[in-house]
Amino acid sequence: MNLFNLQGEVAVVIGATGVLGGALAEGLAAAGAKVAVLGRNAERGEARVHAITAKGGTAVFFAADASSRCSLAEAHEKIEASLGAPTILVNAAGGNDPKVTVTADHAFEQIKLEDWQANFDLNLVGGVFLPCQEFGPAMAKRGRGSIINIASVSAHLPLSRVVSYSSAKAAVLNLSLFLAREWATKGVRVNSITPGFFPAEQNRKLLFNEDGSPTARTKSIWGHTPMGRFGESQELIGACVFLASHQASSFVTGTDIRVDGGFLSQTI
Repeated sequence: MNLFNLQGEVAVVIGATGVLGGALAEGLAAAGAKVAVLGRNAERGEARVHAITAKGGTAVFFAADASSRCSLAEAHEKIEASLGAPTILVNAAGGNDPKVTVTADHAFEQIKLEDWQANFDLNLVGGVFLPCQEFGPAMAKRGRGSIINIASVSAHLPLSRVVSYSSAKAAVLNLSLFLAREWATKGVRVNSITPGFFPAEQNRKLLFNEDGSPTARTKSIWGHTPMGRFGESQELIGACVFLASHQASSFVTGTDIRVDGGFLSQTI
């Protein structure tokens, strides 16, 4: 028995138009799952589908706004008609809005409430809450499902500057635990993955100068990471496939897997 064979599974990856979500979509497809690529950017979505199908995988792009219940419901209906009933949900949408980043020129007390709430809407409401409400009950009704929420090392220990993002991701971990308990007897497992530092669009300006050299923040991160480097998006795939596989992780729910190069294991 191949514990990591996802043949026959239908995986919905929200945020698959991004760097990390896209890598996870490709990894699930390589393991045999039919992948629904969800996101707002059609050009990036179709490019991700092409990358998957070019390697022999199955994928279809569905335009969807994770912050809209109606948009998710419409996408869900189309996915079932095109690929079948989803058995895997990966919530990989999210990011940090610069308007809620604390800097020397923008203190915590200067953050506007509407910007704070918008960041929570992005990372918690649209990032996990609404997608789980849309896809989770259908999985529970069928008695089969694996939900994987993407958290962050800042959910465990708040990082400087990204206070709203850290708070929202901490809530993602808490919500994941609640849903793991809620659906445990209904055949739906809910787990999370905590990535360490993986350069992507939303954090590149914090990590690299315009000339490509590392910023002081990057040097601090590397110094705090025992492996001394950033992660690469493909390094998240193994944890995701493990949690997605009903054979490999059938008794795993309410768990957070850290893929952080040891970042959270080190203090000074």
